[in-house]
Amino acid sequence: MDANGLAFLSAGIGAGLTMIGAAAGIGRLAASAMEGIARQPNAAGDIRGSMIIAAGLIEGATFFALIVTIVLATKS
Repeated sequence: MDANGLAFLSAGIGAGLTMIGAAAGIGRLAASAMEGIARQPNAAGDIRGSMIIAAGLIEGATFFALIVTIVLATKS
């Protein structure tokens, strides 16, 4: 395998791990938010707002990690 193939393989593995981590993080976030809303229905609006902000931050970090893997793959 040449250097280009290895770079693409590494980028694919990095992107896959990034997506797995993001999915796990958002899944735990949503589960915790649903549990919090079930325990305190009056605070549903506040919990929902906080959940959306946290999900946006997770997505931002995921997007950044994917950009880094693409840049590193195309750099060689």
